[in-house]
Amino acid sequence: MWMSWPCSQWSSGVMKSRSDTAMEHSRAGVLERWNNARKDQYPNIPVPHYSKRNSGFTLLEVMIALAIIAMVLVTVLASQSQSLSLAGEAKFNTTAALLAQSKLAEIEAENPENLASDSGDFGENFPGYHWDLTVSSPGFAGAEEALDYLKQIDLVVSWGEQDRYQYRLRLYRFVPKAKS
Repeated sequence: MWMSWPCSQWSSGVMKSRSDTAMEHSRAGVLERWNNARKDQYPNIPVPHYSKRNSGFTLLEVMIALAIIAMVLVTVLASQSQSLSLAGEAKFNTTAALLAQSKLAEIEAENPENLASDSGDFGENFPGYHWDLTVSSPGFAGAEEALDYLKQIDLVVSWGEQDRYQYRLRLYRFVPKAKS
């Protein structure tokens, strides 16, 4: 049975339109008819009564929802942390490769007879970046005559606390013997 209301009605301080009121009455009617049908079909099974007071979430539902949200947040935060770490590492690899290339260009421009092991930093423009140069004779078996003319140059560019990141290069350079 439908009741005709004026254009709006006030219920507990909230203004409702005709369509809202009609929808509530139709839902209530459907639930009532369904519960009555269940009572007739299954007389031993209790029928839950639905009211506005019982329409909230149970504690179990809330706990499951919070557990799902917590798992999603942990996954998102771990992903964010990993992406920041990878971005820092990529920045180091790019910068270190360019710094190593410039240092090797300086070494190649020097007189080959003046090659010696050394270390230092890259100045104020690249704080925290250090380089370590090691010059040695290579250890190839069976080529002793050629080894007199070769130098192995190892360059390590490092950055971070306790040289956390390191970029290594190895260069072999031909060094002609000085004329006696």
